[in-house]
Amino acid sequence: MNYTTTEWNNKKVILGEPELDPEQPARLVIGFHGAESTPENMLVHATRATFNNALQVIPEAPIDAGKGLWSWWMDGPKQKETVGEFLQFTEATLASALEWAAGKASSIEVCLWGFSQGGAAALVYSLLGNQTVHRSASICGFLPEMPESDANGKNPGNILGIYGLNDDVVPSFLAEYALDEIRNQGHAVRILETQQGHEVTPENLREIALFFG
Repeated sequence: MNYTTTEWNNKKVILGEPELDPEQPARLVIGFHGAESTPENMLVHATRATFNNALQVIPEAPIDAGKGLWSWWMDGPKQKETVGEFLQFTEATLASALEWAAGKASSIEVCLWGFSQGGAAALVYSLLGNQTVHRSASICGFLPEMPESDANGKNPGNILGIYGLNDDVVPSFLAEYALDEIRNQGHAVRILETQQGHEVTPENLREIALFFG
């Protein structure tokens, strides 16, 4: 995998491009880092993953958390508003990603994954975003307060949710509640409950790679 850094929509993006089979469908795998983090932190996990025939995009979140760290939205009273802004930001990021991926394979399937708030980001976009998402995976994710959207409940997708019983940052009941809510909206949800804490494990990465296909 050859990784390079570029800028889309005034934000840093890390791109991973392997030797693709141009005759086969390719995955466009978007990885969302956690809150108050960086795309470089997500890159550490991405380099340990083995995604089949996949282009990788690891964007930098839009909310400045200070000290060179970034978040996808703000917690507190402005959460719903900034989750809406996250959706707009991600629409632009996906448009740039699809433009970059165009012509590199016979077809492109969009897959999302993330850790912690990044897992929540993958879930939120899968529920409310305009772009069709082939598969989405969340590690230690949850659901924030979300804006109203006509996309809510439409275009059911395939979602993998992984959470740990020993997670002291995102309690397991919050992760389980989020995945149950998504299932109730008609999405196909596979839930993996583990003994892990708030972390990304090699087993998580293997499960996601198998899930993406």
